[in-house]
Amino acid sequence: MSVPRRGATATAVLLAAALVTGVAPPPAQGHGAQGHEAQGHGRHHRDVHPSLRPDLVAFYDFDHPVPGDPARERDLGRSGTAIDLVNGGAAMRVPDRAYPGSGRAVRTRQVSPTEAGNDDWKAGVYSPGGVPSLRAFNAVAGMTVMGWVKVTGEGPGPNSNTADPDDRFNAIGLLGVLTGDSDGHAVRALLELINVDGVLRLVALGRRLDGGDSQTYAASGDWRTLLPVGEWVFLAATFDFTAGSMALYRNGRPLDGFYTRTDDPWSVVGPGEHRTTATDPRGIKIGGSFPQDTREQNPCDCRLDSLMFLDTVLSPRDVERQYRYVTGRR
Repeated sequence: MSVPRRGATATAVLLAAALVTGVAPPPAQGHGAQGHEAQGHGRHHRDVHPSLRPDLVAFYDFDHPVPGDPARERDLGRSGTAIDLVNGGAAMRVPDRAYPGSGRAVRTRQVSPTEAGNDDWKAGVYSPGGVPSLRAFNAVAGMTVMGWVKVTGEGPGPNSNTADPDDRFNAIGLLGVLTGDSDGHAVRALLELINVDGVLRLVALGRRLDGGDSQTYAASGDWRTLLPVGEWVFLAATFDFTAGSMALYRNGRPLDGFYTRTDDPWSVVGPGEHRTTATDPRGIKIGGSFPQDTREQNPCDCRLDSLMFLDTVLSPRDVERQYRYVTGRR
C-alpha cells in the first residue's frame, strides 16, 4: 500500500488550528470543477477497509446522487469526480444489495439491440481534454479497479452498429479508466469479458502508453462459472505498470489465468522507471464504452455496486481484506 498523501498532514494541521482558534477549516475540494459536488467526500466510508482509504481515488456506491441532479452520482473517493448515469438517469439506481449493508446498485443494459442509436444504459464521465480530478492516474506506476458485479442477461449483445442481425459485440464492458487520448473506448485499466481466441473470458486489460499496445490477462475458468447469471460477485484487477504484470481476483481470491501476449506490449523491458503516459485520463466507463454517448459498444446487462478505483497495486491480502470487510467474513 502507498503511504498517505501530504494533504492528509495538512488537513490535520488545519483541524488542530481550528480547535485552538475556533475558526472552521476550509471544506475539502476535489481537483477538478466537480470538486464542489463532493465536499466532505473524504470521509471514511464505512464500506471501505481503512487500509485502502488513502489510495482510493474514486468510489461509487450509487446511494449518493449529486444534489439537484439525480442523473449523476457523487464520488466518495478523494477525487470528487461525479459520473453520469447515461440515458437512464435516476431510474438506473435499483434496490439490490450486493452485500450486507449495501443499498442501491446501478443497472446497465442494452435498450434497443436491433436499432442503431445511442440509448444504452451505462455510466461514466468523459472529457476530450482529460479529467483533471483523475490526475492521480497520470504517470501512475500501478492501479487497481474493483467492485461488485451481477450479470442479469446473456451476452455479448447484438451489435447495434451493423445491419447483420447475427453479428454480436465481441465483449461485455464492466468498469475501467480511459487513457489520456481515448475516444471513449481505449483504456488504461479495465475489467471486462472479451473474446479470446474464440472463447469469451473474464479479463484484466491494461495499456501503459497512450496510443500504445494493450496487454490482456485472461482468467482460465469458464466465465459463466465465475459470473453466474443473477449472482453478485466481487471482482478485482490489478495493473503493475513497472513490473509489466496484472492479476485477477474473484470474491477475494486470485484467479488462475494467462497473458494473451508473450512479447512486450507495455515496453517495460529495459532500465528505468515505467509509468503510464503523463496525461490525465479522459474519464471512466462503466457497463459499456463511450460514456460521452456517441456510440454503443460492448453493453453489459448487469448491475454494479461499490466500484473502486485506486492508484496503487493492491496485494492479494488487501483484496481479500476488502472482500471480508464488507461481507462480515473477518
